Amino acid sequence: MCDGAAGPTANVRRYEPQLPLSPSFKSRTAVRTDTQARIKFEVTHPFHPWRGQRFVLSTRKQNWGEDRVMFYDAQGRLRSLPASWTDVNEADLFSQVAAGRSFSRPDDLSALASLIDRIKSRQEE
Repeated sequence: MCDGAAGPTANVRRYEPQLPLSPSFKSRTAVRTDTQARIKFEVTHPFHPWRGQRFVLSTRKQNWGEDRVMFYDAQGRLRSLPASWTDVNEADLFSQVAAGRSFSRPDDLSALASLIDRIKSRQEE
């Protein structure tokens, strides 16, 4: 008789997947050095609830037709924001000169005025 301690499955090890210490989609066999610089960015959009918070850049790519930054939030969830809402890019000349006194560039205001004109013309038809 078998007392449960020995048997056909006594020496079989149960498979338990090992989760990485940090979320990553990179290959586990790829060479990784911990000396690589971590790029941090700050959320700068004036009305975003995360404004002023800093995050570590995970990746940056074109998604949904725009340049986006990908990062992990405090809960470990992968998030993304438009790169223009962060300081990941060097500020353009207008933003440097405006020094925070203006949130809209002249080109953006011109595009907004054109959009308003198109909407008004559709309503008049």
